[in-house]
Formats: sequence, C-alpha cells, structure tokens
Amino acid sequence: MPSLIFIPGESRADDPYAQLRDQLVQERIATAGVTDSRVLEAIRSTPRHEFVPASERRRAYYDMALPIGHSQTISSPFIVAMMTEALQPETTDKVLEIGTGSGYQAAVLSPLVEHVYTIEIVPELGERAADVLAKLDYENVSTRVGDGFLGWPNAAPFDKIIVTCSPESVPQPLIDQLREGGMMIIPVGERYQQTMYRMIKKDGKLERQPLRPTLFVPMTGEAEDSRQLQPDPKNPQVINGDFEQMAEEGDGEMVDVVPGWYYGRQVRQVTATSNDRGQGKHFARFENITPGRNSHLLQGIAIDGREISMIRLSGQVRTVNVEKGPTPDALPMVAISLYNETRQDLGTFWLGPFRGTRDWRPSSRLIRIPPTTHEAILRIGLFGATGQADFDDVKIEPVK
Repeated sequence: MPSLIFIPGESRADDPYAQLRDQLVQERIATAGVTDSRVLEAIRSTPRHEFVPASERRRAYYDMALPIGHSQTISSPFIVAMMTEALQPETTDKVLEIGTGSGYQAAVLSPLVEHVYTIEIVPELGERAADVLAKLDYENVSTRVGDGFLGWPNAAPFDKIIVTCSPESVPQPLIDQLREGGMMIIPVGERYQQTMYRMIKKDGKLERQPLRPTLFVPMTGEAEDSRQLQPDPKNPQVINGDFEQMAEEGDGEMVDVVPGWYYGRQVRQVTATSNDRGQGKHFARFENITPGRNSHLLQGIAIDGREISMIRLSGQVRTVNVEKGPTPDALPMVAISLYNETRQDLGTFWLGPFRGTRDWRPSSRLIRIPPTTHEAILRIGLFGATGQADFDDVKIEPVK
C-alpha cells in the first residue's frame, strides 16, 4: 500500500495543494465530527485534484460533490471521511467498494487497509479511475468494470464492504460476499430520501444501525431496474419543509438529523413557544459562532423541466445577530440549484440573503425552470455566517 503522501517522489513542500488539504481537514472535516486521526491523515494525504476533471480542479478541495461525467459525482471530502471512519478500517482488512467513480474513495482507503477491490459499472469511469490509481502507485487497489449489484465473487469473502451509490435495498450478493461478523457501510432508500447505515453480518443476516440521512447517485444496473418506489418529477415538493416530522429516538449515532433533509450541520429542530407567532409546533434552527464553519441542511428534489416551466420558492425566516462570514455568499438564505440529466449546473436561485436581527417574515419568488432541468438541490442555513437563523414553511410549488 502507498505511504500517506500525495504523489510518489514529491514532497509536501513541492505540492501546491498541500495547504488547501490541511485547511480542508482542519476547517471542514474535523470540525464536522470526524475524529479518527488515521482517516484525517488519509484525507490530508490524498490528491483529490488528481481524481476530478481538469475543469473542476480549482474546486477540488472545496467540501462539495463535483461532477465527473456520465451523470456521476465524486462525493464531498467530508462524506468520504465520514464513511471511511464508519467502516472502522483495519490494516488487515480486505475491502470491497461498490461504485469506483473517480477512484478517490479507494485511494483514501488504500493506506488504511490490506487491499481494496473496487467495481464501477460505467466503463469510461472505471477505466479512467484505474489509470489514475495506477499512475499514483496505489498498488493494493484492484479495479473492475461491472455491475456492483453482483459484487466480486472470486475475491470474496470480504471483511468490509463500502457502497458509494444507493440501492433501494441491500443486494443479496453483497450480503453473501461479506464474511460473518463483517461490516458494510451503505446508503439505502428512495432516490432522494436515503439513510446511511452501518450493517454487521450476524448469523447470515445484516443488523443495521442508521448513521445519518444522505444523498447518493443511484446504484444502476440490476439494482435500479428492480427499484419499486420512483420519484415524481412532475410534482416536485419539499419533504418536511414545515419541520413537524421529528427524528425518532434510538437513531444510533445520527447527529444534526432532520427527517427528509440530509448533511445537517449545526442544526436542530426547536419546539415553538408563544413568541413564535404564526408558526407550527416546530422549526429548524441554525447556530454558528465560528466564521466560515458550515451550518446547513440540504434536500434533493426531482423536477422535470419539460413538464414544469415555473415554480414558486417560499419560506419563513427569522435571524438573530447574524453577521456575514468570510466569503461573499456566507449569509443565511434559502437556495435552490438546478441540474440537467448529466448533472450540469443550470443556475442557482435564492431567497435572501438575510442579515442582522429580524422577526419571522415570509419570503417568496418565482423561478423559471429550464426545459432540461432534471433535478434540484435545495439548501437552507447560515452558510458560514455567524449568529442564529430559524427557518420554517419552506416550500416549492409548481406554477401553472
């Protein structure tokens, strides 16, 4: 396995991205709850810029997912770190990864385990990832192009399995190929409503522990063909936009959890008091004291731009002592980004931004939807600002 350096033969002093990786780990990943020092060092020592297209290289060390072509993305560094830590990697582990994508997750795992076997269903992505991993001397990573639903029978059993795409339910071949007592980290659920699970195989069956809501691209191939519940892009709507649905007790290690939303940071659901006039029983509250630190919620939504030409985005917002963060857009807002079928960005629209101290106030705007729109990401939060921001009644309504 490679040592924890960026590019063989190149020192950190020669690496123009070293400082950006250090900053990413210190400000975005460690502060978000990843504590395993080996995992943090693996993120700090893996050249993410080598695994993204040249057009995205300037954003390689932003804590965000990026398009890599063929309707696929490279996961955000925090999600890669979180999943890697949840997998509890040991140096003796033989690990199967489903969904090679760019190869970045396999590269992060490489110095932490004995061997990584990784499968990608899109030939162009699998071949490109294999070339990058070979160029960077990740000798303990084996790649294959194929349907991850079927696993890698010839290399089984595996101590650990990590799945970086989402099926509706766990494929039986993966259960069969996990050794007794082995662990699987996998996002499972509907297309835009998923939960990341840690699963342990006991007596041939999986015991599951929810970790956090999440959003991954679907597992294609046989897994997608057998999906029972499909999104309704002709009727886009926000799930739990009134925040009345609360997280259930006994949800394991899940933190910053708001049902229907994912990637929560520094957020909690608050029970309304008599001072919260006009609201329901609950709303979402974001609080941050460190400029630039993430505090937000996200939600994926299917939208068919061929059927819907305009939507109304609305919500209610209250702020207390909000001050702008270190970037121009580091202020509270309700933002929606639109994407086409290949996940190209079609534009971002927002309510706000909101500053200072203001009581509850409704905001809304009409947004024209491009015909090529396939899906959207809705974002609410402080986005690096400091202070407190409360959100309620967040809605998307098609306009006829």
